[in-house]
Amino acid sequence: MTLDVALTVQLELQSRLEQADRLRQKQVKRARYEADLAQRRYMKVDPDHRLVADTLEADWNYKLRALTEAEQEYARRREQDRQVLNNEQRRAILSLASDFPRLWRDPNTPDRERKRMVRLLLEDVTLIRDEEITAQVRFKGGATRTLRLPLPLNAWQMRTTSSEVVAEVDRLLNEHTYSEIASFLNERGLHSGEGLPFCARSIARIQRCYRLRSRYDRLRAKGLLTLPEMAAALGTSKDQVKIWRRHGLLRGHAYNDKNECLFEHGGDNPPGKAQADKPSRRRPAEALAIDSTQEVQCET
Repeated sequence: MTLDVALTVQLELQSRLEQADRLRQKQVKRARYEADLAQRRYMKVDPDHRLVADTLEADWNYKLRALTEAEQEYARRREQDRQVLNNEQRRAILSLASDFPRLWRDPNTPDRERKRMVRLLLEDVTLIRDEEITAQVRFKGGATRTLRLPLPLNAWQMRTTSSEVVAEVDRLLNEHTYSEIASFLNERGLHSGEGLPFCARSIARIQRCYRLRSRYDRLRAKGLLTLPEMAAALGTSKDQVKIWRRHGLLRGHAYNDKNECLFEHGGDNPPGKAQADKPSRRRPAEALAIDSTQEVQCET
């Protein structure tokens, strides 16, 4: 069957070349007719009518030039057509009998040629869409084949974030904020379902769409306190809690990219006001470590 297809391709190419040649022949005949007509008009003019004679002579010359150009173009294109199906190209066409898959998968094969190959191979195709797509294929030679294909994905499904990325985001939310998670994923060369780098907004969207527990909820589940709760538990102000955190007397965990924090309880020995007023007496190492690189104050 594939040999018949190869020969059919060759015959089709030859037929198209012959059709184009006939069209060019008609153009040459048309140009020759117009040149002959212009000549007859010039020959019939009265010589005393010089203005009319000059006009007809100019028209005759123009038609002769058009005829010459048409004949030259016809000869040039005819020579090109002879070279289209040389021996090497004929062998390439006949190689379809054994090399069809390679030709089909070749990236240099244009889609229009693939469509032509399909038209030459197939008689008809019947598609049935249900839970899957059933394709009943009938070939030119009479052979038939039934294919079962999965349904194509919708546009939103094609842009869905992979389950591996979602699982990694879920794991990283235990210790990191949205922007930190985006940086980690981008460093690993991962991309969103749309093929774009991650950012804080895309991580937040993944967390909402897949109903992952937020970092805030995870920290609250561990018993961490908000700034007002921490201030009430220590019997001090919120500003004093911030100062103690900056001095390292309290430990806070950022739950968003605004550096808003939840706090670990001070335990049985919470810091007192004197510790914040004189940090060098109680915690000299921490007092020396405080510099301009410390985190900004946590906001509620």
